[in-house]
Amino acid sequence: MDKVIKTAEDFVSFGQGNMEAVIKSSQILAAGVQDFSKHFAASAQAHMEETMATVKAMTSVKSIKEAMDLQSSFTKTAFEKMVAETGKLTDASMKLAEQTFAPITERVTLATEKFAHPTV
Repeated sequence: MDKVIKTAEDFVSFGQGNMEAVIKSSQILAAGVQDFSKHFAASAQAHMEETMATVKAMTSVKSIKEAMDLQSSFTKTAFEKMVAETGKLTDASMKLAEQTFAPITERVTLATEKFAHPTV
């Protein structure tokens, strides 16, 4: 009977550990999403400022060639920044995914070790 009670206590304890891992994982994800939101807002703000500066510069151009050169420069710069931001976002997303799943992965590893080789 003591062994049955001990096993039940172990399962309850293990379940609590699993719940704590899920909560920790959720907290990591929420913090990461919040960081992404801040980054997106800052990026959008910077892009808007660059666009407004280009529009303002367009009002003082003296020729169509100058306007086309200005627009071409703006487009090229915007594209290069987008490519760089996409790379950063991909890296940050991968890192966030690893961090988010780490607590759950630890619990799966523990479960495998604990229940694959139960003590007799």
